Amino acid sequence: MICRGIQVLNFRNIADATVAFAPGVNILHGDNAQGKTALLEAIYFISLGRSFRSAHEADLIKFGEEYSRISLDYTDSVMDQNITVFLSKDRRRHVEQNRVKISKMSDMIGQFRAVMFCPEHLSLVKEGPSERRAYIDVAISQIRPVYLRSLQTYNHILRQRNQLIKSAYFDRQSFDSTVELWSGQLAREAAVISKFRYWYTSLADRSVRQLFMRMTGEKEVPSLRYRSSIKVENDFSDIEETEKKYFELLMSSHDREIAAGATLFGIHKDDLEIELNGREARIYASQGQQRSISIAMKLAEGEICRTDCGEFPVFLLDDVLSELDSRRRAFLQSEMNDRQVIMSTCEETDRSGGANIIKVKNGIYYQ
Repeated sequence: MICRGIQVLNFRNIADATVAFAPGVNILHGDNAQGKTALLEAIYFISLGRSFRSAHEADLIKFGEEYSRISLDYTDSVMDQNITVFLSKDRRRHVEQNRVKISKMSDMIGQFRAVMFCPEHLSLVKEGPSERRAYIDVAISQIRPVYLRSLQTYNHILRQRNQLIKSAYFDRQSFDSTVELWSGQLAREAAVISKFRYWYTSLADRSVRQLFMRMTGEKEVPSLRYRSSIKVENDFSDIEETEKKYFELLMSSHDREIAAGATLFGIHKDDLEIELNGREARIYASQGQQRSISIAMKLAEGEICRTDCGEFPVFLLDDVLSELDSRRRAFLQSEMNDRQVIMSTCEETDRSGGANIIKVKNGIYYQ
Protein backbone atom coordinates (compact mmCIF):
# COMPACT_ATOMS: atom_id res chain seq x y z
CA MET A 1 0.00 0.00 0.00
CA ILE A 2 1.39 3.37 -1.04
CA CYS A 3 0.25 6.84 0.01
CA ARG A 4 0.79 8.94 -3.12
CA GLY A 5 -0.15 12.28 -1.65
CA ILE A 6 -2.43 14.30 0.57
CA GLN A 7 -4.30 17.60 0.36
CA VAL A 8 -5.05 19.29 3.69
CA LEU A 9 -7.17 22.37 4.38
CA ASN A 10 -7.65 24.06 7.78
CA PHE A 11 -6.25 21.15 9.80
CA ARG A 12 -4.38 22.04 13.01
CA ASN A 13 -1.84 24.69 11.95
CA ILE A 14 -2.04 23.73 8.27
CA ALA A 15 -3.98 26.33 6.29
CA ASP A 16 -3.67 24.79 2.84
CA ALA A 17 -1.14 22.21 1.73
CA THR A 18 -0.61 19.61 -0.98
CA VAL A 19 2.17 17.09 -0.37
CA ALA A 20 3.37 14.23 -2.60
CA PHE A 21 5.12 11.15 -1.23
CA ALA A 22 7.60 8.70 -2.70
CA PRO A 23 7.12 4.92 -2.40
CA GLY A 24 10.11 4.52 -0.06
CA VAL A 25 11.24 6.70 2.84
CA ASN A 26 9.79 10.19 3.21
CA ILE A 27 11.23 12.55 5.81
CA LEU A 28 9.36 15.57 7.15
CA HIS A 29 12.12 17.85 8.44
CA GLY A 30 11.74 21.04 10.47
CA ASP A 31 11.69 22.59 13.91
CA ASN A 32 9.09 21.74 16.51
CA ALA A 33 5.51 23.04 16.13
CA GLN A 34 5.88 23.64 12.37
CA GLY A 35 3.36 21.07 11.10
CA LYS A 36 5.24 17.76 10.87
CA THR A 37 3.11 15.88 13.39
CA ALA A 38 -0.06 17.57 12.10
CA LEU A 39 0.52 16.11 8.64
CA LEU A 40 1.10 12.62 10.07
CA GLU A 41 -2.05 13.09 12.15
CA ALA A 42 -4.06 13.92 9.02
CA ILE A 43 -2.79 10.78 7.27
CA TYR A 44 -3.58 8.65 10.30
CA PHE A 45 -7.06 10.15 10.54
CA ILE A 46 -7.85 8.73 7.11
CA SER A 47 -6.66 5.34 8.31
CA LEU A 48 -8.58 5.09 11.57
CA GLY A 49 -11.16 7.88 11.57
CA ARG A 50 -9.71 9.56 14.64
CA SER A 51 -6.63 11.36 15.87
CA PHE A 52 -3.81 9.70 17.78
CA ARG A 53 -3.36 12.90 19.81
CA SER A 54 -6.75 14.41 20.61
CA ALA A 55 -10.09 12.96 21.67
CA HIS A 56 -11.93 16.11 20.58
CA GLU A 57 -12.51 16.37 16.86
CA ALA A 58 -13.14 20.12 17.05
CA ASP A 59 -9.49 20.54 18.08
CA LEU A 60 -8.42 19.31 14.66
CA ILE A 61 -9.98 22.24 12.82
CA LYS A 62 -7.66 25.24 12.44
CA PHE A 63 -8.38 27.97 14.96
CA GLY A 64 -10.88 30.50 13.61
CA GLU A 65 -12.12 28.23 10.80
CA GLU A 66 -15.46 26.44 10.53
CA TYR A 67 -14.39 23.29 8.74
CA SER A 68 -11.47 21.12 7.70
CA ARG A 69 -10.85 18.90 4.69
CA ILE A 70 -8.42 15.99 4.22
CA SER A 71 -8.10 14.24 0.87
CA LEU A 72 -5.66 11.32 0.57
CA ASP A 73 -4.62 9.54 -2.64
CA TYR A 74 -3.24 6.02 -2.28
CA THR A 75 -2.66 2.85 -4.24
CA ASP A 76 -3.55 -0.57 -2.89
CA SER A 77 -3.13 -3.99 -4.45
CA VAL A 78 -6.15 -3.36 -6.68
CA MET A 79 -6.17 0.23 -7.94
CA ASP A 80 -5.59 3.92 -7.26
CA GLN A 81 -7.94 5.16 -4.56
CA ASN A 82 -8.99 8.36 -2.81
CA ILE A 83 -10.60 9.03 0.56
CA THR A 84 -11.80 12.52 1.43
CA VAL A 85 -13.09 13.62 4.83
CA PHE A 86 -14.83 16.89 5.70
CA LEU A 87 -15.02 17.92 9.36
CA SER A 88 -17.05 20.85 10.71
CA LYS A 89 -17.34 22.72 13.99
CA ASP A 90 -20.91 21.47 14.43
CA ARG A 91 -19.50 17.88 14.52
CA ARG A 92 -20.89 16.89 11.15
CA ARG A 93 -18.74 14.60 9.03
CA HIS A 94 -18.83 13.88 5.34
CA VAL A 95 -16.75 11.00 3.98
CA GLU A 96 -16.20 9.98 0.38
CA GLN A 97 -14.27 7.13 -1.19
CA ASN A 98 -13.56 7.64 -4.88
CA ARG A 99 -16.20 10.41 -4.86
CA VAL A 100 -18.88 8.07 -3.48
CA LYS A 101 -20.34 9.04 -0.12
CA ILE A 102 -19.69 6.67 2.79
CA SER A 103 -22.55 6.71 5.27
CA LYS A 104 -20.47 5.92 8.37
CA MET A 105 -16.95 6.89 9.28
CA SER A 106 -16.27 3.36 10.51
CA ASP A 107 -16.91 1.99 7.01
CA MET A 108 -13.70 3.58 5.73
CA ILE A 109 -11.52 1.92 8.37
CA GLY A 110 -9.44 -0.83 6.81
CA GLN A 111 -9.43 0.78 3.38
CA PHE A 112 -6.19 2.74 3.82
CA ARG A 113 -4.07 0.97 6.44
CA ALA A 114 -1.30 2.61 8.44
CA VAL A 115 0.83 1.83 11.49
CA MET A 116 1.45 4.83 13.72
CA PHE A 117 4.58 4.89 15.87
CA CYS A 118 5.26 7.81 18.21
CA PRO A 119 7.47 8.15 21.33
CA GLU A 120 4.55 7.28 23.62
CA HIS A 121 4.43 3.81 22.07
CA LEU A 122 7.90 3.09 23.45
CA SER A 123 6.19 2.81 26.84
CA LEU A 124 3.67 0.24 25.60
CA VAL A 125 5.12 -2.50 27.82
CA LYS A 126 5.25 -0.58 31.10
CA GLU A 127 1.97 1.33 30.76
CA GLY A 128 -1.41 0.08 32.00
CA PRO A 129 -3.75 -2.43 30.30
CA SER A 130 -5.77 0.29 28.54
CA GLU A 131 -2.75 1.19 26.37
CA ARG A 132 -2.25 -2.41 25.30
CA ARG A 133 -5.98 -2.87 24.63
CA ALA A 134 -5.83 0.22 22.40
CA TYR A 135 -2.85 -1.28 20.55
CA ILE A 136 -4.62 -4.54 19.82
CA ASP A 137 -7.96 -2.86 18.99
CA VAL A 138 -6.35 -0.59 16.39
CA ALA A 139 -4.36 -3.43 14.86
CA ILE A 140 -7.32 -5.81 14.49
CA SER A 141 -9.82 -3.14 13.38
CA GLN A 142 -7.77 -2.32 10.28
CA ILE A 143 -7.73 -5.92 9.03
CA ARG A 144 -11.06 -7.24 10.39
CA PRO A 145 -13.95 -4.73 10.04
CA VAL A 146 -16.32 -7.14 11.81
CA TYR A 147 -14.16 -6.77 14.91
CA LEU A 148 -14.62 -3.02 14.94
CA ARG A 149 -18.38 -3.38 14.63
CA SER A 150 -18.48 -5.79 17.57
CA LEU A 151 -16.27 -3.48 19.61
CA GLN A 152 -18.51 -0.49 18.91
CA THR A 153 -21.61 -2.50 19.79
CA TYR A 154 -19.98 -3.79 22.96
CA ASN A 155 -19.06 -0.29 24.12
CA HIS A 156 -22.60 0.94 23.45
CA ILE A 157 -24.12 -1.92 25.47
CA LEU A 158 -21.54 -1.42 28.22
CA ARG A 159 -22.56 2.22 28.61
CA GLN A 160 -26.21 1.20 28.87
CA ARG A 161 -25.46 -1.54 31.39
CA ASN A 162 -23.31 0.80 33.49
CA GLN A 163 -26.13 3.34 33.54
CA LEU A 164 -28.48 0.60 34.68
CA ILE A 165 -26.06 -0.33 37.47
CA LYS A 166 -25.83 3.28 38.64
CA SER A 167 -29.62 3.60 38.75
CA ALA A 168 -30.00 0.33 40.71
CA TYR A 169 -29.21 2.13 43.94
CA PHE A 170 -32.53 3.94 43.58
CA ASP A 171 -34.48 1.42 41.48
CA ARG A 172 -33.38 -2.16 42.13
CA GLN A 173 -36.56 -3.59 40.59
CA SER A 174 -35.80 -2.19 37.13
CA PHE A 175 -32.24 -3.46 37.42
CA ASP A 176 -33.33 -6.98 38.34
CA SER A 177 -35.86 -7.13 35.51
CA THR A 178 -33.48 -6.01 32.73
CA VAL A 179 -29.93 -6.90 33.76
CA GLU A 180 -30.19 -10.37 32.21
CA LEU A 181 -31.03 -8.87 28.83
CA TRP A 182 -28.10 -6.42 28.88
CA SER A 183 -25.71 -9.07 30.21
CA GLY A 184 -26.68 -11.47 27.44
CA GLN A 185 -26.06 -8.88 24.74
CA LEU A 186 -22.74 -7.90 26.29
CA ALA A 187 -21.62 -11.53 26.56
CA ARG A 188 -22.46 -12.15 22.89
CA GLU A 189 -20.19 -9.35 21.65
CA ALA A 190 -17.51 -10.20 24.20
CA ALA A 191 -17.28 -13.72 22.79
CA VAL A 192 -16.62 -12.41 19.27
CA ILE A 193 -14.05 -9.88 20.47
CA SER A 194 -12.22 -12.45 22.62
CA LYS A 195 -11.89 -14.80 19.66
CA PHE A 196 -10.20 -12.09 17.56
CA ARG A 197 -7.97 -10.90 20.40
CA TYR A 198 -6.72 -14.42 21.09
CA TRP A 199 -6.09 -14.97 17.36
CA TYR A 200 -4.16 -11.73 16.97
CA THR A 201 -2.14 -12.20 20.14
CA SER A 202 -1.04 -15.66 18.96
CA LEU A 203 0.26 -14.16 15.70
CA ALA A 204 1.91 -11.22 17.45
CA ASP A 205 3.60 -13.52 19.96
CA ARG A 206 5.51 -15.34 17.22
CA SER A 207 6.37 -12.21 15.28
CA VAL A 208 7.52 -10.21 18.32
CA ARG A 209 9.75 -13.07 19.48
CA GLN A 210 11.52 -13.23 16.13
CA LEU A 211 11.90 -9.46 15.77
CA PHE A 212 13.14 -8.98 19.33
CA MET A 213 15.83 -11.64 19.03
CA ARG A 214 17.03 -10.26 15.68
CA MET A 215 17.11 -6.75 17.10
CA THR A 216 18.98 -7.47 20.31
CA GLY A 217 20.92 -10.66 19.63
CA GLU A 218 19.99 -11.62 23.16
CA LYS A 219 18.98 -15.06 24.38
CA GLU A 220 16.06 -13.61 26.31
CA VAL A 221 12.72 -14.65 24.81
CA PRO A 222 9.65 -12.38 25.01
CA SER A 223 6.13 -13.75 24.96
CA LEU A 224 2.67 -12.25 24.57
CA ARG A 225 -0.44 -13.83 26.04
CA TYR A 226 -4.07 -12.77 25.94
CA ARG A 227 -5.52 -12.39 29.44
CA SER A 228 -9.29 -12.51 29.63
CA SER A 229 -11.83 -12.24 32.46
CA ILE A 230 -12.79 -15.85 31.82
CA LYS A 231 -11.02 -19.18 31.50
CA VAL A 232 -11.81 -21.41 28.54
CA GLU A 233 -10.57 -24.86 27.60
CA ASN A 234 -10.04 -23.95 23.95
CA ASP A 235 -8.63 -21.05 21.94
CA PHE A 236 -11.82 -18.96 22.24
CA SER A 237 -12.97 -20.42 18.92
CA ASP A 238 -16.12 -21.90 20.48
CA ILE A 239 -18.26 -18.74 20.49
CA GLU A 240 -21.18 -20.37 22.30
CA GLU A 241 -19.01 -21.65 25.14
CA THR A 242 -17.25 -18.28 25.50
CA GLU A 243 -20.55 -16.41 25.47
CA LYS A 244 -21.97 -18.71 28.15
CA LYS A 245 -18.97 -18.16 30.44
CA TYR A 246 -19.13 -14.38 30.03
CA PHE A 247 -22.86 -14.40 30.76
CA GLU A 248 -22.40 -16.48 33.90
CA LEU A 249 -19.69 -14.12 35.10
CA LEU A 250 -21.78 -11.02 34.40
CA MET A 251 -24.70 -12.48 36.33
CA SER A 252 -22.63 -13.56 39.33
CA SER A 253 -21.77 -10.36 41.19
CA HIS A 254 -24.59 -7.85 40.95
CA ASP A 255 -24.19 -6.54 44.49
CA ARG A 256 -20.47 -5.89 43.92
CA GLU A 257 -21.18 -4.11 40.65
CA ILE A 258 -23.85 -1.91 42.22
CA ALA A 259 -21.45 -1.01 45.02
CA ALA A 260 -18.77 -0.17 42.44
CA GLY A 261 -21.20 1.59 40.09
CA ALA A 262 -19.83 -0.16 37.00
CA THR A 263 -19.51 -3.44 35.12
CA LEU A 264 -16.61 -5.28 36.72
CA PHE A 265 -16.06 -8.04 34.14
CA GLY A 266 -15.72 -8.19 30.40
CA ILE A 267 -13.35 -7.48 27.53
CA HIS A 268 -12.92 -3.88 28.75
CA LYS A 269 -10.82 -5.43 31.55
CA ASP A 270 -8.63 -7.53 29.23
CA ASP A 271 -4.86 -7.21 29.09
CA LEU A 272 -2.04 -8.28 26.83
CA GLU A 273 0.43 -9.97 29.18
CA ILE A 274 4.04 -9.44 28.11
CA GLU A 275 6.79 -11.55 29.61
CA LEU A 276 10.52 -11.87 29.12
CA ASN A 277 11.91 -15.32 29.93
CA GLY A 278 8.70 -16.10 31.78
CA ARG A 279 8.82 -13.00 34.01
CA GLU A 280 6.56 -9.96 33.74
CA ALA A 281 8.36 -7.55 31.41
CA ARG A 282 6.70 -4.51 32.92
CA ILE A 283 8.46 -5.19 36.22
CA TYR A 284 11.57 -7.22 35.47
CA ALA A 285 12.72 -6.13 31.99
CA SER A 286 15.15 -3.25 31.69
CA GLN A 287 14.07 -0.03 30.02
CA GLY A 288 16.06 -0.99 26.94
CA GLN A 289 14.43 -4.41 26.79
CA GLN A 290 10.98 -2.85 27.22
CA ARG A 291 11.68 -0.48 24.35
CA SER A 292 12.88 -3.33 22.16
CA ILE A 293 9.68 -5.27 22.82
CA SER A 294 7.59 -2.16 22.05
CA ILE A 295 9.41 -1.66 18.73
CA ALA A 296 8.88 -5.33 17.89
CA MET A 297 5.16 -5.01 18.68
CA LYS A 298 4.72 -2.10 16.26
CA LEU A 299 6.71 -3.85 13.54
CA ALA A 300 4.67 -7.00 14.15
CA GLU A 301 1.53 -4.95 13.54
CA GLY A 302 2.78 -4.28 10.04
CA GLU A 303 3.94 -7.85 9.46
CA ILE A 304 0.57 -9.30 10.44
CA CYS A 305 -1.21 -6.81 8.21
CA ARG A 306 0.99 -7.81 5.26
CA THR A 307 0.39 -11.52 5.86
CA ASP A 308 -3.36 -11.06 6.25
CA CYS A 309 -4.02 -8.44 3.56
CA GLY A 310 -1.24 -9.16 1.09
CA GLU A 311 0.59 -5.84 1.41
CA PHE A 312 2.37 -3.74 4.00
CA PRO A 313 0.56 -0.80 5.54
CA VAL A 314 2.12 2.66 5.44
CA PHE A 315 4.38 3.30 8.45
CA LEU A 316 4.07 6.70 10.14
CA LEU A 317 6.92 7.57 12.53
CA ASP A 318 6.57 10.72 14.59
CA ASP A 319 10.04 11.68 15.86
CA VAL A 320 10.71 8.15 17.09
CA LEU A 321 14.33 7.75 15.94
CA SER A 322 15.55 10.57 18.20
CA GLU A 323 14.32 8.56 21.20
CA LEU A 324 16.36 5.46 20.33
CA ASP A 325 19.98 4.47 20.77
CA SER A 326 22.07 3.73 17.69
CA ARG A 327 21.47 -0.05 17.71
CA ARG A 328 17.68 0.13 17.90
CA ARG A 329 17.61 3.01 15.45
CA ALA A 330 19.65 1.03 12.93
CA PHE A 331 17.43 -2.03 13.32
CA LEU A 332 14.23 -0.05 12.87
CA GLN A 333 15.62 1.63 9.75
CA SER A 334 16.78 -1.69 8.30
CA GLU A 335 13.31 -3.20 8.78
CA MET A 336 11.75 -0.35 6.77
CA ASN A 337 13.71 -0.96 3.59
CA ASP A 338 10.90 -2.67 1.67
CA ARG A 339 7.95 -0.53 2.74
CA GLN A 340 6.74 3.04 2.61
CA VAL A 341 7.66 5.21 5.58
CA ILE A 342 6.60 8.77 6.32
CA MET A 343 8.55 10.07 9.29
CA SER A 344 9.17 13.35 11.06
CA THR A 345 12.42 14.61 12.56
CA CYS A 346 14.10 17.76 13.80
CA GLU A 347 17.56 16.39 13.05
CA GLU A 348 19.56 17.25 9.96
CA THR A 349 18.96 14.86 7.07
CA ASP A 350 21.12 13.63 4.21
CA ARG A 351 19.68 13.26 0.72
CA SER A 352 22.40 10.78 -0.22
CA GLY A 353 20.35 8.01 1.37
CA GLY A 354 17.70 8.37 -1.33
CA ALA A 355 14.94 9.57 0.97
CA ASN A 356 12.33 12.06 -0.19
CA ILE A 357 12.99 15.03 2.13
CA ILE A 358 10.19 17.52 2.74
CA LYS A 359 11.06 20.73 4.56
CA VAL A 360 8.35 21.97 6.92
CA LYS A 361 7.94 25.51 8.23
CA ASN A 362 4.80 27.22 9.58
CA GLY A 363 2.48 24.64 8.05
CA ILE A 364 4.08 24.96 4.60
CA TYR A 365 5.81 22.01 2.91
CA TYR A 366 8.75 22.49 0.55
CA GLN A 367 9.70 19.65 -1.82
